Amino acid sequence: MSEFRTERDSMGDVKVPAKAYYGAQTQRAKDNFPVSGQPLPPALIHALGLVKYAAAVANRDLGKLTGTGKNPIDEKQVKALLDATREVASGKLDAEFPIDIYQTGSGTSSNMNANEVIANRAIELIGGDRFQAEKPIHPNDHVNMGQSTNDMFPTAIHVAVALAVQNDLVPELERLRDVLADKAQAWDDIIKIGRTHLADATPIRLGQEFSGYARQLALSIERAKAAVQAVLELPAGGTAVGTGINTHPEFGKRVAGVLAKETGIPFIEAVNHFEGNANRDGLVAASGNLRTIAVTLFNVSNNIRWLGSGPRCGFYEVMLPDRQPGSSIMPGKVNPVMCESMMQVCARVIGHDQGLAFAGATGGNFELNIMMPMMGATALESVHLLASCTRAFIDFCAIEMEANAEACEASVEDSLAMVTSLNPHIGYEKAAALAKEAFKSGKTIRQLCQEQKILPEAVLNEALDPRRMTEPH
Repeated sequence: MSEFRTERDSMGDVKVPAKAYYGAQTQRAKDNFPVSGQPLPPALIHALGLVKYAAAVANRDLGKLTGTGKNPIDEKQVKALLDATREVASGKLDAEFPIDIYQTGSGTSSNMNANEVIANRAIELIGGDRFQAEKPIHPNDHVNMGQSTNDMFPTAIHVAVALAVQNDLVPELERLRDVLADKAQAWDDIIKIGRTHLADATPIRLGQEFSGYARQLALSIERAKAAVQAVLELPAGGTAVGTGINTHPEFGKRVAGVLAKETGIPFIEAVNHFEGNANRDGLVAASGNLRTIAVTLFNVSNNIRWLGSGPRCGFYEVMLPDRQPGSSIMPGKVNPVMCESMMQVCARVIGHDQGLAFAGATGGNFELNIMMPMMGATALESVHLLASCTRAFIDFCAIEMEANAEACEASVEDSLAMVTSLNPHIGYEKAAALAKEAFKSGKTIRQLCQEQKILPEAVLNEALDPRRMTEPH
């Protein structure tokens, strides 16, 4: 058998690898875009298969595929078409999607890639010859019936991003929230010095500090859910420019209904197809929520990194698990590697959001945004990175970290900020002078107060009770 076969499209003949399911238009795009070496993310390919399935179901139920129009197909062929879309959605045919991310800005190349693969695989499923010139199940006439890349590719992006956030990111954020909440509860009796501006502040309980982190994660979960909400409207049904030319008036609603049923996500038809086709504002909004989640995860992991600094010359109020040797020259050194990994991911995602915002603002002219493959791939990478690093941070750091109660409590009595609780008794100015004297003399606030008989002993003990300082009164 020859290494190549000849396929034909509207521009003429093209040599295609002999066994490939894709055809001429995919090969042209593969040749035209040797840019990054990275094809579309599998999640987007799978979503494209699912969208093609929904379109085929809608066209079947509307009587379009087996109707009286040009080249109707029979029920056996319809079933094969549906089965082939399922194979794409399941990942079985991932190797047949070779086109680079940085391709035609609408995603037309990848849409046609899907159409060709599905058509040829469907022909094979009914026992036909997928290599013949005349396709009994045609990539454009049947697989792409009632569709345009301009409405179906962004539909696939919305589906892929919503699924990734709901199924991958939200569960990991919920796990981290729960771990941090458990630590907060377990460490509620451990008193330490708070820090503002990286300088000593009034006492706080370690559990209170971690309850703040747990709340940050709870808010991140809500932001992740908001990211899903931002991409619920699907452009399917708008075809080329939003008018719905060459499709059934019910097509968009039916496609959204099938996708909602298949995914459990309440997708709906775009409220306005001119907006739905032309702009990727929903995707930009989703990315903005991912950016905020990244900001939170950076903050939490960086604070935990600081709390674990030491072990002898840092804070060392939280003991992080040892994961690996930390230096090629300093024996015994161990570093907060899981925190550092998460911080790098967050920096990447924050940068991704800038790229998405730029693409959303500048890539949309009139009826179409022409940076969609990059936007879809970038959003999915952000979701994947956030979910993966959160999972690793939980499993290899957060669960195993322990409180160092001795280190937490050691500096409380020495802190100059203890003087704050004396304000109601002696006033701000006198308290400030007392703090300066304590720092200069090396004595504690309590020692100076006792020496100078600033307050009766009982009142002083109550005022300088660290636990009392951590509660409203």
